[in-house]
This record gives sequence, C-alpha cells and structure tokens, in this order.
Amino acid sequence: MEQDTRPFKPKASVMKDLYKILLKEASEQQNRSVQYAAALRKQVNPDAVAILKSTHLDLFEKIHCLECANCCTTTPPIINKQDITRIARFLKISPRQFTRKYVLTDVNEEMSFQRVPCVFLNDNNSCSIYEVRPEACRRYPHTDEESWFSRSSLNVKNTLICPAAYMILNKIFESIISE
Repeated sequence: MEQDTRPFKPKASVMKDLYKILLKEASEQQNRSVQYAAALRKQVNPDAVAILKSTHLDLFEKIHCLECANCCTTTPPIINKQDITRIARFLKISPRQFTRKYVLTDVNEEMSFQRVPCVFLNDNNSCSIYEVRPEACRRYPHTDEESWFSRSSLNVKNTLICPAAYMILNKIFESIISE
C-alpha cells in the first residue's frame, strides 16, 4: 500500500481554532516576544537572513492565510499613491474617486483604507483586488525581509495580528539565539 505523502491540511474550522489559540498565546507572551525581538535585532547577518527566509517559506507551507485573514479583518494597510492608482485602474474608477470612497488620511498624511474589515475582503477570506492589492498587503507580515531584524517593535505588533508572525519570531529565536 502506497503512503499518502500529501501535506496535512486541516479543515478551515480546525485551523481557525489553532490560529485563535496562537493569537491568544501571542498576547499572553507579549513580554517574551519583546525580549526575543530585541535579542534578534542584533543578529542580522547573512546566515540569520537565510534562516529567516527558510523559516518563512517552511511556515507558509503550513499556514494558510485564507483560513485566517485576521490582518484583513483587524488592521487597515498603509497605502500609497501608486497603490491608489493601480487599484483605481483595476476598479475602472479615477484615483480621486477611489480616494474619496475608500481612503482615510491621518494627521501625519499616512493613508489607509477607511474601515476594517477590509472592504475588498470576500466572504471566503479571499481578496477581490488580490492581483493589485496594496504593497503593504503584498509584503505582510514582512517575515522574509532582511529588514525584519531591525523592526523589533513592528515584529511584536505583528505577532498579535498574524499567527505566522508569532510562530516565525519564536522559531527564529530558537534557531539563532538558542543554538
């Protein structure tokens, strides 16, 4: 009898429970995460970056964003003029119309979507503008970027939003600091 080698992919409801547990743990362990992120801040080197990128790839083979979408339901992305132009073109409206309808500009002139959950989030957690989504969404949770090591406070904040970010912070700490 041939062994099934397909990766285990639990049903969404099981994974959603796991994600909730991880987010609860991230909240309870926030002080530890701050310490881990601070310790990792000093570790940027080619080997550490390679471990980070490998960990990111491995983890996102197991974590399925469409089974979570917590970032889309809780945190509006920062957007820029290029995002606005690209998304407006995709929606076949002017950048000005797009800005009036969807964009909030804060006192620091940073722009984001006006509301959460994201207006472009579909019922099945997919994104209706995925092909042209904002740069911040494309890069989130920033766990495969060399600059990850220098953004310790952002990394800790992301652990409270993204279960994958929490798992990556812990795995990187174990791999680099605990060896």
